[in-house]
Amino acid sequence: MRITLKIWRQASATAAGEFATYDLDEVSPDMSFLEMLDVLNEGLTAAGLDPVAFDSDCREGICGSCGLMIDGLAHGPERTTTCQLHMRSMKDGATITVEPWRGDSMTVIKDCVVDRSALDRIVQAGGYVSVNTGAAPDAHAVPVPKAKADRAFTAAACISCGACVAACPNASAMLFLGAKVTHLGELPQGQPERDARVVAMARQHDAEGFGGCTNIGECAAACPKEIPLDVISQLNKDLRHAMAKGL
Repeated sequence: MRITLKIWRQASATAAGEFATYDLDEVSPDMSFLEMLDVLNEGLTAAGLDPVAFDSDCREGICGSCGLMIDGLAHGPERTTTCQLHMRSMKDGATITVEPWRGDSMTVIKDCVVDRSALDRIVQAGGYVSVNTGAAPDAHAVPVPKAKADRAFTAAACISCGACVAACPNASAMLFLGAKVTHLGELPQGQPERDARVVAMARQHDAEGFGGCTNIGECAAACPKEIPLDVISQLNKDLRHAMAKGL
């Protein structure tokens, strides 16, 4: 394959950025998108040029580190993580535009590397349960109805990649927040702090500068883990319930 890349280059958070164009020949269709970027960077390094900075870690679609806007789509044309997107999804001779996540709460550090620590701070505000640690209890010690267990597992699949924020016209993190609230709220262990959790996390979401949800649905469409849109409804329900108690 032969492709042309238009990639966002930005030296630092305070520097002005612009697109740079690179041509790549002999790209294997079996390469992942990040492997293709590795090949680009090898060539840039060999030429004495600054390689393109981008995030990655596990490259197995489970850590959420990778994340790029590819031709205007979060993670690209397939519903998967960037590291699991393969070049066979692209056309030979295509021009591909690569950008970082965009949003007031996710600033560019360099090139396509984005500061997503705002998502971490939302979790730190209440996305946990306070329980004593020790030996693992028996699996059947706390009965959980299957429907609730399944829904908790579905919501817990969120990998905090930020695609929902990047895809949302409002740069809202409500799908992310809804997933974190729902997966704990469906379990018995999450009940004691349920009201305080949703209020604290929602306040942190707003304090970080994320936008509000207007039910466009781009977040769920872009989510590589297929988090359902109705976790936002659950979030709103829990928040109204908690605020009615005066929290």
